[in-house]
Amino acid sequence: MTERTSGVGRTAIVFPGMGPSRFAEVGRFMMVSPFARRRLAEADAALGYSVLDALRAAGDGYTEVSQIAFVVNSLAMADWAEHTLGHRPQLCVGPSFGERAATAYSGAMPFAELVRLTAELAACEVDYYRTEQQDLVSQFIVRTPLERLEEVLAGMTERGEWHEVSAYFDQDVHLVTMAEEHLEGFKQQVRDRGGYSLTTMRPPAHAQVLQPLRKRMQDEVFPRFSFDAPALPVVSDQDGSLVTTGSDVRTMLVDSVVNQVHWGQITRTLLEQGVTRLCVAGPDLLIHRLGTLKKNFELVSVGPKDAMRPRRPARRHLLAS
Repeated sequence: MTERTSGVGRTAIVFPGMGPSRFAEVGRFMMVSPFARRRLAEADAALGYSVLDALRAAGDGYTEVSQIAFVVNSLAMADWAEHTLGHRPQLCVGPSFGERAATAYSGAMPFAELVRLTAELAACEVDYYRTEQQDLVSQFIVRTPLERLEEVLAGMTERGEWHEVSAYFDQDVHLVTMAEEHLEGFKQQVRDRGGYSLTTMRPPAHAQVLQPLRKRMQDEVFPRFSFDAPALPVVSDQDGSLVTTGSDVRTMLVDSVVNQVHWGQITRTLLEQGVTRLCVAGPDLLIHRLGTLKKNFELVSVGPKDAMRPRRPARRHLLAS
């Protein structure tokens, strides 16, 4: 991997994937930040109800309203970064669920439409998992180099235990999907090799076994929405390609259900495009900690606490940096 060079290069904005939502972590930001309140007002108008009230009532978890709130918060934090830090990105990345925020931020879809799309996709997903593939989970693991992960997966294959690698985040950070009955054995094998298990995702994500869900979303939800060519090029989280047409944005979102997230491909493209700074906008527990990104880029983390810290707006002559 090419190491980060000195000097000012291009900036890319990164919208993180979504973990389990906790109202306490983002609620104050949504109530206090003028950037969040502006986005919330538009989301409320698009949906016909108060997102903040619904989020408070829903509690913690990966719910329809938590997905909407995550998009609202991520974009509000990007708004804050533009206004206060002066960041004007030249590229946009949205790994996993972050694709939703990237779609609106890049100009491929108006924000209000993106909010409605997120709500409909979430409802479709919730309905699907009421009856289908309820036994599947996706597990984040860290401190587990690929060769050690491959040893664990080879053992699962020998025992006839189905699995898929759903994401390669770093040299030792991965997401693996499997039947829940094999989860504890998998985690023990990871521990035996010095690794550590983080969040277990329910429902699972980014696995070819989810083709029926992908088809349902493609047939029932996406035909009601249109996509424009993004004004800001988007880097695909699946293969690192530059997404420059509305059709390609749609395909990226549809295929995200079944395709792996691959940060190695994303990093390669960002370096080829001359990016030296990544602004990670949104509630993030993972992206800003990835060793390969810290090695190759200046990382600017913009989470709820950052965006509520009083600062003076950036000067005009800094806005193009």
